[in-house]
Amino acid sequence: MKIGAPKEIFEGEARVAMTPDSALQLQKLGHECYIESGAGHLAGLDDSAYEKAGVTVIKTAAALFKEVDFVVKVRPPTDTELKRLKEGQTLISFFYPAQNTELLEQAKATGASVIAMDMVPRISRAQKMDALSSMANIAGYRAVIEAGNNFGRFFTGQVTAAGKVPPAKVLVVGAGVAGLAAIGASTSLGAITYAFDVRPEVAEQIESMGAEFVYLDFAEEQTDGAATGGYAAPSSPEFREAQLKKFRELAPEVDIVITTALIPGRDAPILWTKDMVEAMKPGSVIVDLAAERGGNCELTKMDEKVVTANRVTIIGYTDFPSRMAAQSSQLYSTNIRHMMHDLTPGKDGVVNHNMEDDVIRGATVAHHGEITFPPPPPKIKAIAAQKPKEKAKELTPEEIKARDRAAFQKQTRNQVALLGIGGALLLGVGLVAPASFMAHFIVFVLSCFVGFQVIWNVSHSLHTPLMAVTNAISSIIILGALLQIGSGSWLVIALAGLSVFMAGINIFGGFMVTRRMLAMFQKS
Repeated sequence: MKIGAPKEIFEGEARVAMTPDSALQLQKLGHECYIESGAGHLAGLDDSAYEKAGVTVIKTAAALFKEVDFVVKVRPPTDTELKRLKEGQTLISFFYPAQNTELLEQAKATGASVIAMDMVPRISRAQKMDALSSMANIAGYRAVIEAGNNFGRFFTGQVTAAGKVPPAKVLVVGAGVAGLAAIGASTSLGAITYAFDVRPEVAEQIESMGAEFVYLDFAEEQTDGAATGGYAAPSSPEFREAQLKKFRELAPEVDIVITTALIPGRDAPILWTKDMVEAMKPGSVIVDLAAERGGNCELTKMDEKVVTANRVTIIGYTDFPSRMAAQSSQLYSTNIRHMMHDLTPGKDGVVNHNMEDDVIRGATVAHHGEITFPPPPPKIKAIAAQKPKEKAKELTPEEIKARDRAAFQKQTRNQVALLGIGGALLLGVGLVAPASFMAHFIVFVLSCFVGFQVIWNVSHSLHTPLMAVTNAISSIIILGALLQIGSGSWLVIALAGLSVFMAGINIFGGFMVTRRMLAMFQKS
């Protein structure tokens, strides 16, 4: 099949749906690749780079549409681009069919198939094609960079000779892919980071990244993320009021707010109201990643930067991924390439548009002159993170003492029982064995008992680093084996020689393992 990527004509769009690297991979699947001249220029990819990768460069978009079987794009097609589609062709791009019903009708009239990358179901097998997550990851990271560019202070706290600099406080609203990326960037820069999400199961993810989850004192059974494709579901009016109350408490304290909350098929919910903006400190920054859908902040203006009367900067840009065009193009073209891999089961380049496949069916919004949106629910549901375990009940000092006393008594009983059994065995052996044997046997039994007690009580997490050196040190027992070699009995000499050999392995092996572990922490 012939696959072509035209130049994006949406104003300010710098991404491209095919890179030289992705073209090489597509050619391995048996496809021919085409690119409109200058399509990758804003992403730092010249025509010469495509030609070197075996891609045919075509001068105009009209000529490219006539030549190829598959058209791959980033932004939804314009009316002009849809008119260029013909029956039998396939368009792969972002499409947003719920918001573009007229565009969907036009696509149906062309007879072409349309695969919407924004409709890829969020199931495990489709993660490699999840372009929404790829772009949201970049948007979340870039949001922190934009906030830092407009924030007049350090993110991290410092103590210098000139004075103390407090760390910035960042609040991330929404812990989806974009929110988690923002949390990661913010904590990496040293800011004190708070995060909120209506899905309680993401609290563990937030805390694992070094941020603090903002809990609400409100009891409401939330919808499982698996039932909503991994997205947040609409909340009740009572929950929303509790949520806004909590944000009003946080507004005077935080320096930077990054909002990412979206609900599929709906306008963005207003979560940061005008009075919250007015309560923020001068110089604070709000980055609204939901600006394209109306914004989570009441004062957000799409594609604009607003500075309020109390000097709070509100950023409503909608082109965050495009501001990192090279990285975005690389990830998006990889998503496209994986989609083509699923469409091309064999290595002969023959496409099988299998409408029984969950991923292909879910992403296809128009096929053979029919609208296939909305798709049926996937057979396999999205896998949501496990809900955090309930916190253990805090014990009183009296309960802690009683617990420790019971544990000590149990351990003592076990040790007394072991000593009793060991003593009985020694007595039984002593009745039949010679005195010379018993002298060695008692030392052997005591060393086993002491060694067991010492090693058994070491935490498992310390075993590898601790045992590496202590194995070598404990092999001082090699001296005892060397002394026994001088014994007259051939059996004792043989056993002593075997003991020297095994203790030697312990010595040299212990130090070798230690050296290998230390090398892992050394800079090359």
